[in-house]
Amino acid sequence: MGLKFGLLGTGHWAVETHGAALAAHPDAVLAGVWGRDFAKAEVLAERCGTTAYKDVDELLADVDAVAIALPPDVQAEQALRAAQAGRHLLLEKPVALSTSVADQLMVEIESRELASVVFFTHRFSDNVENFMAKASESTWQGVRATLFSSIFQDGNPFGESPWRREKGGLWDVGPHVLSVVLPVLGQVTEVSALSGPRDTVHMLTRHADGAVGSFAVTLDAPPKARAFDVSLHGDHGWVPVPNGDRGPVEAFGAAIDRLLAQVSQGSQEPCDVRFGREVVATLEAAERSLWSKQVEPVSEAPGGVPRA
Repeated sequence: MGLKFGLLGTGHWAVETHGAALAAHPDAVLAGVWGRDFAKAEVLAERCGTTAYKDVDELLADVDAVAIALPPDVQAEQALRAAQAGRHLLLEKPVALSTSVADQLMVEIESRELASVVFFTHRFSDNVENFMAKASESTWQGVRATLFSSIFQDGNPFGESPWRREKGGLWDVGPHVLSVVLPVLGQVTEVSALSGPRDTVHMLTRHADGAVGSFAVTLDAPPKARAFDVSLHGDHGWVPVPNGDRGPVEAFGAAIDRLLAQVSQGSQEPCDVRFGREVVATLEAAERSLWSKQVEPVSEAPGGVPRA
């Protein structure tokens, strides 16, 4: 029997990505579903051939790991609960909406030696991982990144998400861009950010080795202005980072594989909770800069085993 997973969440992403991938995975058992709306949990459980739970603690008692597809603030609360119960964690980005909460979660997971994976979709495609491994061997002067999404069109399943409307592209699509930049350019030490039309956020980042990043993100781009472009620059000229070649379900299956490898083999995981915390700290500094109109430092992680 494979590792027993509980799924927390009943929204579109939980149904179409987490639930579908867990139900199909040969080495995972989807043992139960919990959601804030029990009626939706029952529908999802029936679709996936598993059990709906009214009490999250009862679900945690019956599983080895949890996959969480909830708004970031709710995710952080439930992830901390699961970690305290000794359960391995497959999390969504961002792991939390504040560095202090991400720190609590990171310390809990690391102190209990639990496995953790944060699902940055593009990071679970082999072509992206291979590119980043090769790019990390070179020296770069910076990156230019644009992620203009347009989710407020009719029929988009994410357009009514309250947290996305409140926090915008910085917190929703910003993590995707940072997830492919930080491993190449290194940690961010300081950030400056400005807001623009259509809730765009324009962010400059200084990295530990001196590289500078330029980012622009929004969830409300005009449909004709949608873009995902991340390009490194240096002595090699401009080099684009490829888009992932896996769809969400296949990529999430790869995330399950990597959590299983941690649990069974102690494999190192580049997208673990410590990396998730690094992303949150960068986003929070950018958010502070939007209000302060000043360059803001990025807080360092509390002590522990450094991320590889």
